[in-house]
Amino acid sequence: MPEQVNEKRNGCFILPVLKTFITSKQNVIPKPATTGRRPPLHLDPPEHTPYRKAIAPLLTPRKVARLKPIIHEICAQLLEPMVSNGGGDICSGFSSRMPVLVFAHWMNLPLDEVERLERWGRQYNIATQTGDAVSTKEASDALYARARGLMEERKIRPLDTKVDAVSALLATRVDGEPLPEELIIGTIRQVLVIGVIAPMVMIGSICVHLGRDRELQDRLRRDPSLIPAAIAEFLRLYTPYRGFARTAVCDITVHGRTIPAGEPIALNYASANRDEDVFEDPGTFRLHRPNISASIAFGRGPHTCPGAGLAELELAVALEELLARTKGFQVDGDIFPTRMPEIGALHVPLKFT
Repeated sequence: MPEQVNEKRNGCFILPVLKTFITSKQNVIPKPATTGRRPPLHLDPPEHTPYRKAIAPLLTPRKVARLKPIIHEICAQLLEPMVSNGGGDICSGFSSRMPVLVFAHWMNLPLDEVERLERWGRQYNIATQTGDAVSTKEASDALYARARGLMEERKIRPLDTKVDAVSALLATRVDGEPLPEELIIGTIRQVLVIGVIAPMVMIGSICVHLGRDRELQDRLRRDPSLIPAAIAEFLRLYTPYRGFARTAVCDITVHGRTIPAGEPIALNYASANRDEDVFEDPGTFRLHRPNISASIAFGRGPHTCPGAGLAELELAVALEELLARTKGFQVDGDIFPTRMPEIGALHVPLKFT
């Protein structure tokens, strides 16, 4: 996209990408029923920036690494009954629950709250993917209510802003003014949902692949040091979000096609990560791709996922624990896919050997 602001095309000055496409009007295609704006994703710079600045320091590699023992413990506890039973649905029994529990710890929720959050998060997770509108609304309302309650609790008893996202959001000031409370609630709700659904479907997709590729499965089991590189390639090959949307602020022509002003257009991350002009033999799993950094599984630019490091750690630990606790596994039944905007496996029955 040209960066000159003095070039005119289709009656519109060509601006930098951030000023040509916006996310604040519509960020998903098809557009879902709205339940309120949820920063940072639903805002454009500079409005979205204070929310990211509040959250990002809590997701640095050093901060994320502190959660590694907790993630190992959660994964071990969730996998134990599945191993005892010789298998089961890895999505409903494991990957729909693990990220909810991790986020509960990251958000410093009391232990007696974790079970309730897990139930709501898992209900929302599965309901949205199965198209159950009633159950989705029920769980969404519960998550919003908990987000509001958590904000009120932190207003009375704030925690250290270096370790608590809600306290950091409440302490943020823009031109001397606090962030709007409804948008703080929306941010808490957004962080919960985004961080819950993607790991579930991603783990499902990884298990489908490894269940069909015993050689790779055994190689990773023998050498766990390869798991982080494998996760990077799995994220490229099975990008969990099909993509988000941007809306053109003026008529703009891209590759011979004109996008009218006000028209939303989907950014298909999953397609981009299989672009044959970027990745050689894109439909094949290749460990240690030399240009794996070109993957956009976590987006690019100002809306790059701030929780990418935590997501990668969750996936790596989950796979490490699964491989360590089984001698082998294979797909044992029908696989059901997700709905928009995610892409991946929602139901993956496995047989452990």
